[in-house]
Amino acid sequence: MITDRARVCEPAIVLPQLVALLAATALAAAPAPAAVPCATGLVCPDHLYVDPEGAAPDQVREHRAQGREAEAAALERIAGQPQPLWVGGSADDVADAVVPYLERARAAGARPLLVGYSIPGRDCGAGYSGGGVSDGAAYRAWASAFAEALRGSGAIVVLEPDAIPHALQGSCDRDADERFALLADATAKLADAGAAVYIDAGHPSFTGDVEATADALRSSGVDRAAGFSLNVSYFASTEANVEYGTAISALLGGTHFVIDTSRNGAPDEPDGWCNPPGRRIGEPPTLDPGIPLVDALLWIKRPGESDGDCGGAPPAGQWYEEYALGLVGL
Repeated sequence: MITDRARVCEPAIVLPQLVALLAATALAAAPAPAAVPCATGLVCPDHLYVDPEGAAPDQVREHRAQGREAEAAALERIAGQPQPLWVGGSADDVADAVVPYLERARAAGARPLLVGYSIPGRDCGAGYSGGGVSDGAAYRAWASAFAEALRGSGAIVVLEPDAIPHALQGSCDRDADERFALLADATAKLADAGAAVYIDAGHPSFTGDVEATADALRSSGVDRAAGFSLNVSYFASTEANVEYGTAISALLGGTHFVIDTSRNGAPDEPDGWCNPPGRRIGEPPTLDPGIPLVDALLWIKRPGESDGDCGGAPPAGQWYEEYALGLVGL
């Protein structure tokens, strides 16, 4: 099963002085060059997989068949970039979704990127992307199946967007410590299978609490991960995420991170989070961003897929052509 998500984001208070101080401290430590790690014994390609299957490539092909070259060329700016496979469902669903994708990536000689998204109470169980497995036992089984499906592939995995910030906000009827323990279990299993795991940590405007986020990442097994992810499906600038991530990293001994730039190309941050107008695609994905501590810029949210059925939009994860065309300025 492939799924997507949206975010329930409430206004947050960021501590700019603390963020700036910690960021300066981390930068002064002269961190090692950033790079997505590759597990011992594996050979990991230096570029990400561009999947020819999906809503955006399908739309490009349809427009070309209809002679609508302007729209096709515009949407090719989305379809031609590497984007992840979102994996949810139960343990029984995982292999059927993951294995064909990995086979396509292997045949292309490219590194696969996936998002694990099946935590119990996902999106607080009531948001546009609500769902996830039923309980902790089901999640541990899901994580085991996910790890086995991608074992030896050298995949990059972004783990559970919003799970930590929702727990920190107390906006879900879930035990935070249990959630962190489940994330730690999944991280360990995926890392043991050779994946480079990035545990999601929200974005600068989600909780804004650097210390609490760092503590939650520790409890979620970040010591076994490649690092953490920021800005998934959100719109904050790359610069703001670098500052925020560097501050978190300083409390974790220099842990690296990745940033979702899929929709942060507009110069301002929107008032809302659900398909807000005026957004643009951001910097293209790269495994060589040239930014201290930042292993990669990624398009983790698949641009053009809806955040949710707000304002008459399609349900979360479904293709929304009108919005996609806006993202590329058409």
